[in-house]
Amino acid sequence: MTHDLTLPSGSPTAEGLAERALRDPHRPRFHFTSPGGWLNDPNGLSHWNGVYHLFYQYNPLAAAHHRIHWGHATSTDLVHWADEPVALVPGSDGPDRDGCWSGVLVDDGGVPTLVYSGRHGEHELPCVARGSADLTYWTKDSANPVITAPPEGVDITAFRDHCVWREGSGENTVWRQLVGSGIRGVGGTAFLYESDDLRSWRYVGPLLTGDASQNRGELDWTGTMWECVDLFRLGEDEEAGSTDVLVFSAWDGGTTHHPLYWTGRYQGDTFTPTALHRLDYGGRYFYAPQSTRDEHGRRIMFGWLQEGRTDEANAQAGWCGVMSLPRVVTLATDGGLHQAPVPELTELRRERVEVAPGRLADSYTRLPAVRGDQLDIETTLRLASGATVRLVLRETPDGAERTVVEVSRSHDGTDGTLRLHRETSSLDPTVDTEPRYGDLSLGPEGRVDLRVLVDHSALEIFANGRPLTARIYPTRPDEAVGVGIGADGDVALERFDAWQMASALTDGPRPLWP
Repeated sequence: MTHDLTLPSGSPTAEGLAERALRDPHRPRFHFTSPGGWLNDPNGLSHWNGVYHLFYQYNPLAAAHHRIHWGHATSTDLVHWADEPVALVPGSDGPDRDGCWSGVLVDDGGVPTLVYSGRHGEHELPCVARGSADLTYWTKDSANPVITAPPEGVDITAFRDHCVWREGSGENTVWRQLVGSGIRGVGGTAFLYESDDLRSWRYVGPLLTGDASQNRGELDWTGTMWECVDLFRLGEDEEAGSTDVLVFSAWDGGTTHHPLYWTGRYQGDTFTPTALHRLDYGGRYFYAPQSTRDEHGRRIMFGWLQEGRTDEANAQAGWCGVMSLPRVVTLATDGGLHQAPVPELTELRRERVEVAPGRLADSYTRLPAVRGDQLDIETTLRLASGATVRLVLRETPDGAERTVVEVSRSHDGTDGTLRLHRETSSLDPTVDTEPRYGDLSLGPEGRVDLRVLVDHSALEIFANGRPLTARIYPTRPDEAVGVGIGADGDVALERFDAWQMASALTDGPRPLWP
């Protein structure tokens, strides 16, 4: 994805970025962040010879979205990450002189190959780079760009970001590619291409096109352009699976809105949708997601947690952007997606605190044994009709700053709602504190399995497999560590366990150019 290519006025230079980033109390410790500078979209996500590779949009020179490189990190457990040499650097001239934008990694007959968007002025076009066996060093193809222009005769809003896969069997295999775009006056789309060698591409046509005139301003508006399209199949046997999923991020005129996905059937040259869904109730705080199928057969997804503070605050902090925790994505019983943090993350759990089960009718209780800004909380609740339960996080002793996770059940007992109240999460008037919310399917007798991961400014919530991701910036971070729970109406607390989470990062500043 792209933004303005200009640096904000007064932006500090790269000097001291990593040191300043390390001192910032809002910087997460078990979510992946770049060593310093700017991070956005996950790219090239793959599980290659037993190693997870996470590439990402990166500016090592400033905490600003400018002249983007490809950062690179590796992990064997999806918990601890090692910084690798920067994979792609914009050229001094040529099709990516203004940035190496989002893309994917594919296996081209044993050769790791990146397909990415090169930017030159206002032009964004597909480029290719071949990697070493360990995915450390990359050589750009002399034929770049491998698609020299968007489809002829189509008035597009933008043209970038890639989803590439191998299709067919035996000698009848072919590469296929989706490029995110939009048709002016119509809506977002994904253009389908086909190739035998990843270099010569034939335009097939739009895979699916949205209607930007519908639901404008709503939380499921599909936008005028689709960024970071991701097509995959899910089911008990993913190869034969029962549901295809087309993920995209809705964009409009430079504004990032929210990630959505269609469920349906991909067949031939089209995608026939059955339903449109919200991917994460946090909206732009889980943006530009990318997924891969790992060697264990799991569908693993990452997203970009945008900041909710000003550009000036990001520049002074020396860093900007957080990668989500890795999620396992499966089919839910209601036909949508069920999302959960990968189980490997429990490795970081340390001191465990258990709260005794009981009733929470019309009460609020602070939990003095549960405190901190690096927490993993799991609780099971049963809500009577019309009841509401509130989990309070990052609360100061005087209650002036507090963040509230709220789950409610309708009076007729049929529906649930998940809400995040950030109105009092910070006394800083410049940070975003708008609430976030979405519908929730409840289990038998109003059951909700709630998991909340707090990592300084990063917050990821999972309620019955529905995620809500956001950012919070208490002005008194050392004091905003309190936790409490309360209810309106009849709520049964069946279990409540909390763990302090260890850091997944090494001590000290990390080199910006490993």
